[in-house]
Amino acid sequence: MNIALIGYGKMGHMIEQIARERGHNIVSIIDVDNQQDFESPEFASADVAIEFTSPTAAYGNYLRAWKAGVKVVSGSTGWKTDHEADVRRMCSDEGKTLFWASNFSIGVAIFSAVNRYLAKIMNGFPQYDVRMEETHHIHKLDAPSGTAITLAEEIVDDLDRKTSWVKGLQLKADGTQEGTNECAATELPIESIRRDEVPGIHTIVYDSEADSITITHDAHSRKGFALGAVLAAEYTKDHEGLLTIGDMFKF
Repeated sequence: MNIALIGYGKMGHMIEQIARERGHNIVSIIDVDNQQDFESPEFASADVAIEFTSPTAAYGNYLRAWKAGVKVVSGSTGWKTDHEADVRRMCSDEGKTLFWASNFSIGVAIFSAVNRYLAKIMNGFPQYDVRMEETHHIHKLDAPSGTAITLAEEIVDDLDRKTSWVKGLQLKADGTQEGTNECAATELPIESIRRDEVPGIHTIVYDSEADSITITHDAHSRKGFALGAVLAAEYTKDHEGLLTIGDMFKF
C-alpha cells in the first residue's frame, strides 16, 4: 500500500518505521516546510494519508488531501468544534473518506469498551460517583486530551446520572494549577496533569463511601498509537465514509 504522511514529528517518524516494517511504501512526507507537495503526483499516488498535526492545521489538511483524491487517517484533535458538521457532510454526501480517532492504541480501544460496560453497570449503583484523570507530557497543548473527552462522552452516554463533562483541575507543566474538580452532581470532571515525557495515562475512578473502583490505561510509549494508525490505514484503503475505531474493532 502507498502511504503519505502529513506531519513528521515524533509520531510521524514512528508511523513511518512501522509502516515500512509492515511492507508499505511511504510515497510522500509533508511537513510545515513543504506544503506545496500536497499538489505533487507523489502525494496523489497515496492510497491513504496518515495525518498527525495540530488542531488548527488538521481540517485544512483534510481538504487538501481530499482535493488530491486521497483518503485520510487522522489522530489530530481539537478541530471538531468548528468543522465536524462539514466533515460529516463531505463524508456522507461528497464521497470523502476520513478515519478519525482521538487515540489509535489497540489497548485504548479495549479500555474504551470496558469503560462503556462499566458505566452501564454503574447505573444500578448510584452510591458511586465518577471522576477522570489524564496525564500527558509537557509538550501536549490541549487539555483535557482528546482521548479523555471521548472516554467522558462514553460515560455521559451510558451513565444516566451524568449529563455532561467539565474541565476539572489542571496541573500545568510549569507547576502552576488552575480550575477545580468541584462541580454539579450531574457533571463529570476531567483532571489534567502535564509532566515529564509521559505518553499518556487515563484513569477513571468510581468512588463511594465504602470503596472505590479504578480502571487505568497507561501507555508505555507512542508505539501502540503508531501501530494502530497504520492498522487504520490498512482498513481505510478498502472502506469509505467517516470511519472510527468502532468500525475496525467490533467489541
